[in-house]
Amino acid sequence: MLAALTLIVKTRELSEQFKARGWPPIAVGVGIASGDMNVGNMGSEFRMAYTVMGDTVNLGSRLEGLTKHYSVQIIVSEGTRRRVPDIIFRELDLVRVKGKNEPVAIFEPLGPEDQLDAGTLEANDRFKEILQRYRAQDWDTAEQLLRQAAAQKDELLYNVYLDRIELFKQDSATPDWDGVFEHLSK
Repeated sequence: MLAALTLIVKTRELSEQFKARGWPPIAVGVGIASGDMNVGNMGSEFRMAYTVMGDTVNLGSRLEGLTKHYSVQIIVSEGTRRRVPDIIFRELDLVRVKGKNEPVAIFEPLGPEDQLDAGTLEANDRFKEILQRYRAQDWDTAEQLLRQAAAQKDELLYNVYLDRIELFKQDSATPDWDGVFEHLSK
């Protein structure tokens, strides 16, 4: 986790250097899933590759792809979040990714608690309440809280939820809706 956070900091620094030279900025997305996987040399005597394979690897790849959708640089699975108790995370969503039937809670690492300012911690608490209202289908309250949050800090994440709420207001969610958003692309 700390390696991913350091990667993001270093990429930002490098991107500033690129910008100063008139080069296009660079950005990276990191997806992290923790669990069982197969690691080692795979293939035959004619073609051998050291690689990783398995459901956890595929999930990590899907999470990396979602960084663009949520406009965050790192997304981790619930399993990873549980393994790193000294990091504060913001829950982003409950999703079903391509190739998986079970929903996955996804999180953005914010950093070690002792390195976060009070405003970041408060914003994280507010977003937890927004998610509760959203999942309870309390569209009006969720929308109001999202607009307040967006007025303090403009984030694409808030617009993702505002767009969904607008759709749900036009075409209500079914009574058995479980709050899961299904991502069909890789």
